[in-house]
Amino acid sequence: MSVSLNTFRMRTTQVGAAMAFALFSACGAGDPSAPLDEMTADQIFARGEQQLARGDQDDAAFTFGEIERLYPYSEFAQRALIMQAFAYHRDEDYQNSRASAQRFLDFYPAEQDAPYAAYLLALSYYDQIDDIGRDQGLTFQALQALRTVIERYPESEYARSAVLKFDLAFDHLAAKEMEIGRYYLKRGHYAAAANRFRTVVEDFQTTIHTPEALHRLVESYLSLGLTAEAQSAGAILGHNYRSTEWYESSYALLTGQGLSTEVSGDNWLASIYRQVVRGEWL
Repeated sequence: MSVSLNTFRMRTTQVGAAMAFALFSACGAGDPSAPLDEMTADQIFARGEQQLARGDQDDAAFTFGEIERLYPYSEFAQRALIMQAFAYHRDEDYQNSRASAQRFLDFYPAEQDAPYAAYLLALSYYDQIDDIGRDQGLTFQALQALRTVIERYPESEYARSAVLKFDLAFDHLAAKEMEIGRYYLKRGHYAAAANRFRTVVEDFQTTIHTPEALHRLVESYLSLGLTAEAQSAGAILGHNYRSTEWYESSYALLTGQGLSTEVSGDNWLASIYRQVVRGEWL
């Protein structure tokens, strides 16, 4: 979800109502035909705001960038840089948005808008995660950037949103593993499928995909003749997710072959069961 213009206007209001009024005033932009290099920093800033309000995000990004060039040491240069990052993001120019946000963090790491810059940087990755089938590199980068917001700015107004998006991105990676695992399973590549489902159980156990991953492990291991592993997966599924359809399906598969949903043998799933369910860590 992209950050709205209203969200940023609320942030600028916190800087000072008097300054915000001057910046958003229509007369503050001066002559609309005047060259930027003949305008003051506050007039250029106001023009950029007007362009944003009209939906001219690309023009606005350029205008805000000119403040940094023409008035690099003015009080407006700092806010123009964060607004440039915002304008690029609204234009879905994520690479330039990320570059502007990172430049803000490099130049102004201790300023009050630093959490917002870090959040925009994370969104430049997160807002491109729209298809499970795409390269998951963006998801990893989004997770890393969101974690930065959460850990570095835990008291900021963006931390909670970053946590929610982190969980969704984490779930997205698990979904990708499940998709690949199902692909292998349907084609009879049971060992490869089991490896993918194991990754979900071990690395993404807090996601919504864990019950299905355990059931698919039952399917995969039964197909491989690894009954002890299949029973152990069924035991964990029964203990944690007994009310789900996945447990019902696993129970039917196991009992149909004369097996029970009990831990059996000394395998990685049995170890998880002993540690997590029974508390036997040694």
